[in-house]
Amino acid sequence: MAETPESLRHLLRTKLGRHKFVVVSNREPYEHFRRGGRVEWMRPVSGLAMALDPLMRVSHGLWVAHGSGSADRQASDERGFVDVPPGQASYRLKRVWLTEEQVAKYYDGFSNGALWPLCHVAFRRPVFREEHWKCYQEVNELFAEKVAEEIGDSKAFVFIQDYHFALLPRMLRERCPNAVLAQFWHIPWPNPEVFRICPWRHEILEGMLGNDILGFHIRYHCQNFMETVDREIEARPDQELTAIVLRGHTTRIRAFPISVDFAGTSRRATSSETAALAESLRRKLHLREKWIVGLGVDRLDYTKGIPERLAALDIFFSKYPEYQRRVVFVQVGVPSRTGLKEYTALDEEVNQAIRKLNRRYGYREWQPVIYIRENLDSRTLIALYGIAQFLVGPAPAIEPPSGLTVGARTSSSIALSTTRLSWNPRIVCARSSGMTPPVSRARTPARYLSRFIRISRSSADASLLTSRATGRPC
Repeated sequence: MAETPESLRHLLRTKLGRHKFVVVSNREPYEHFRRGGRVEWMRPVSGLAMALDPLMRVSHGLWVAHGSGSADRQASDERGFVDVPPGQASYRLKRVWLTEEQVAKYYDGFSNGALWPLCHVAFRRPVFREEHWKCYQEVNELFAEKVAEEIGDSKAFVFIQDYHFALLPRMLRERCPNAVLAQFWHIPWPNPEVFRICPWRHEILEGMLGNDILGFHIRYHCQNFMETVDREIEARPDQELTAIVLRGHTTRIRAFPISVDFAGTSRRATSSETAALAESLRRKLHLREKWIVGLGVDRLDYTKGIPERLAALDIFFSKYPEYQRRVVFVQVGVPSRTGLKEYTALDEEVNQAIRKLNRRYGYREWQPVIYIRENLDSRTLIALYGIAQFLVGPAPAIEPPSGLTVGARTSSSIALSTTRLSWNPRIVCARSSGMTPPVSRARTPARYLSRFIRISRSSADASLLTSRATGRPC
């Protein structure tokens, strides 16, 4: 059943009670920038924002995030507050200001230069520098102070997002004793042998165990985390509860598959406005009706396998020349982390690979790859999805029951309509239009948050160890 504002409001009222709802993330849900002397706003490309923004709108809660927009200070008050969404104020965004040096060391340096490749086991050497680590600690302390200013000793449910804030739960536990703390780790958790190379692994683990509940995408990551804790620090894993006890405090470890608002997206996809936009995009991109159109939408990141999928396209057109001048692949690449040399090198590698493909196979108005290197809004993306006959992207944590799935694993079993295929290159996931969404296992944002709150509040209860009926173990 699709969520409505009323059903979400009822969920938050029944689950949260008198607890204030606070979300903490590095990326903000709305960003202000200058254009032609005016201050305008946009929604950054973020699955996190898409999932949580509807819940924030009905909860009238508080979102604390890094203010990264060029006009964010101008749009905020002296304490960094701004009401969002712009023009439809439903909740408050508190922006935390970081210096360029802090962004370079905490975000580019430790978060994305060390933790990101470490956790993804991405065959990129993590870079561990003490100056980055110290800045990471400093920024986590800053966010702890900003959150504590707003909730103090009051009852609050604080929902911390991702690997930028591994130390924040322990810091908030000390400052806000009446808060229920939950964290979702949006990236994989590696096995203990991989994680042990991090010089500050003990501090990170103890910081994360300040939570009442810690969520990962899949059970495998939960198991990896519990094994890592068991090997690295003096804590007591409880396999029956799927929990860890550290110095008398219990943290439950759970898997939380999450989906998006499928019903809402479907309504937008079938609207007349989207149909008109799709036709406009066809003309703009010179896509003929008779061509088979594929689509990839990714941040420019080395974990997405974009060079590998372009290499696979090269092999495809070489092996099956009858598809030349018939198949067009549209790749949307959103620039990301341009301050890191690995990402600038990837950007150039993708550009060169696309130029090579188009030079080798292009003929008159037909080009095998159309590259859109920009951040597109959701309306445009939905229209592009409607144009495409197949999609290519990172492998989902939950494999869809139908559609075309090509895995980064050794091999993947794929179903497209009634056709069964197997393919080994790192072209990872494609779906045909009309695919049944994985609603049976992946959770909509409301169901996802409902489990998080329910398990978190029971974990914060003093009777946790004698109450074993709450939540599904990993």
